[in-house]
Amino acid sequence: MANLKEIRNRIASVSSQMRITSAMKMVSAAKLKKAQESILAMRPYSEKLNQIIKNLTISSEMDNTHPLCDIRKIKRVLIIAITSNRGLCGSFNSNVIKGVIKNIEAEYSNKEVEILTLGKKGNDILGKKYKIVLNDNKIFDDFTYENSSKISDFIIEKYISQVYDKVIIVYNQFKNAATQILNFENLLPINFSNQEQEESFDYIFEPSHQEIIYKLLPKSITIKLYKALKDSYASEHGARMTAMHKATDNATELRDQLKLTYNQARQASITNEILEIVGGAEALKN
Repeated sequence: MANLKEIRNRIASVSSQMRITSAMKMVSAAKLKKAQESILAMRPYSEKLNQIIKNLTISSEMDNTHPLCDIRKIKRVLIIAITSNRGLCGSFNSNVIKGVIKNIEAEYSNKEVEILTLGKKGNDILGKKYKIVLNDNKIFDDFTYENSSKISDFIIEKYISQVYDKVIIVYNQFKNAATQILNFENLLPINFSNQEQEESFDYIFEPSHQEIIYKLLPKSITIKLYKALKDSYASEHGARMTAMHKATDNATELRDQLKLTYNQARQASITNEILEIVGGAEALKN
């Protein structure tokens, strides 16, 4: 059994770690509230925009003439992997990294694949195995629509110039603080040809039908990427809050066990001292 000083040192160490994990949990909980409100407020806008574009595209005679709707033979694929810059968030980052690797091996093993990483953790791991065409670790430090649109503009330009034939986003979709769903979303090409028109609208177009679609399609790509980043950002704080909550509970349990061990060792030490004193007194009598 460890001596009393070693146990006291371990109790102090675990208590210190418990205070750190508890503080990190509270910080993530505060950030999660704001991020959750943001993504929940954006989803209806994104879904409605997608519905309008779908109805306009399906009902349009020009259908797939926009460059972003150009379906080509897949030779080069761009995968956008959204992770975080920091760890201590459970399996949040590893799920995305493993999902990207499995998707490449299952679907695109015979294709040329390049990765666009948003977040340091994905870049550190995926960069060892695949070509990273662009990495932005600072996107979450100054997380704005303008900064997100710069990335989407890069992606759109590369697709239109036929550098890539398909673009996929891999990210954690926010469900609640304890649950994040790994999501694979086809970003480009835009394809509504296999989908039915959800609602029938008699639109009055100003300007022309085609001009509206040509302006809305690039915007929809920007919105999809921005929503994926918001989903990932909220998921990160939810995962970190959950991980730090579990870490705090484990540290509390370990501290209580160490205190019990310390009290037992201290009691045994006192008992041995009493026995030694009694034994010494009996020896003096004899």
